[in-house]
Amino acid sequence: MSRTISREIQLASRPQGLPTMENFKLASVDLPEPQSGEVLVRNHYMSVDPYMRGRMNDTKSYVPPFQINEPLSGGAVGEVVESHAEGIKQGDMVTSFFGWREYFVVNSAELQKISGSVKPLSAALGVLGMTGMTAWVGLNLAEVKAGEILFVSGAAGAVGSIVGQLAKLRGCVVIGSAGSQEKVKSLTEELGFDAAFNYKNGDVLGQLNKAAPDGIDIYFDNVGGDHLEAALSAMRNHGRIIACGSISKYNEKTSSPGPNNLFMMISKRITMKGFIVSDSLNQMPAFAKEVGAYIAEGKIVSRETVVHGIENAPQAFIDLFHGANTGKMVVNLIS
Repeated sequence: MSRTISREIQLASRPQGLPTMENFKLASVDLPEPQSGEVLVRNHYMSVDPYMRGRMNDTKSYVPPFQINEPLSGGAVGEVVESHAEGIKQGDMVTSFFGWREYFVVNSAELQKISGSVKPLSAALGVLGMTGMTAWVGLNLAEVKAGEILFVSGAAGAVGSIVGQLAKLRGCVVIGSAGSQEKVKSLTEELGFDAAFNYKNGDVLGQLNKAAPDGIDIYFDNVGGDHLEAALSAMRNHGRIIACGSISKYNEKTSSPGPNNLFMMISKRITMKGFIVSDSLNQMPAFAKEVGAYIAEGKIVSRETVVHGIENAPQAFIDLFHGANTGKMVVNLIS
C-alpha cells in the first residue's frame, strides 16, 4: 500500500499575548498504516475556536496544554479512507478532535459517525456540533422562561448567534453585542434579535441600558471584561449569568482585576454558572433532536466564515481575536 503523507500545524512556540504566525509551523509527516481496530481519516473541515488559546499556555486547565513541536488538536469532520475496525467502513463521515491536520490514523473508539445527510458537512462542527450544543446547554442551565430579557455578548460569533436564536424560539426578548455595524445589522435583520449594538461605538453599559431600559434577566457571557461588568449593573434581581467564555481576557499578558461591581451579585441575588460543554455529552441525542428539527423547519440560520487550506488555519485562528468571523469559523482542508 502507498504511504500517506499528511500536513499538520504544530505549535512552534508559546505566545506572549496575541498569537502570531511565528507561534505555528506547517509540517509534513508520514503516517503509519492503520492496524486492527484503527482507521485512516481524511479531514474535510476543521474548527478554530477561542478556547484553544488557553491550551497554548503551559498551564493546567480542564484540557491538557498543546505541546511544542506537536500538532494542535480540535474539532474536525472528515471521511474514512481506510478502515480496519468493525462498524466503520470506507466512505463513512466522522467527527473527531483530531483537527489541525489533513489525515490521521486513530482507534475507531475516538471517532463519532455522522449522517451523510448533514449539509453542509461543516455544520457538524457548528450548529449541529459542539458549537450549537454549547449554546443549547448554556441556555438550559439558565432555565430561560418566555418573556425574559436575555443579553448575549459576542452575539455574531459561533456560539452567540445560536444562543440568540434559541432564546427567541423559547420566547425571550434578545439583545446582542457585536463588533461592527454590519454584524449588528445581521443580528436584527437576519437572526431575529430584538436589539443589538456595536460595542466599539462607546460605553457598553450605556448602550445596554438603552436597549434594555428595564434591565435584563439573563446574561450569556462570551466576552467577560466590560461586558460582564455592564451586565451586572443592568441585571434585575434574581438574574442569572451563564459564563461560557471570556475572549477579551485570553491574550492578556498579566491578570487584570475583575468587575468592580461584583457586590451586585449579593445585592441583586444573582446566580452565575460556569460550564464546559463536554460535561454534558450524554445530552447530545436530545440536543440533536431539538436543534435538528429547528434547522429542518428553517427556524435557525447558521452562518459560517470559511477559510481554505491548512496553511491558512493559523491566520484563521488569530483572526478570531480581531472579530473577523461571522458565525462559525471553519477551515476547508480539501479545496
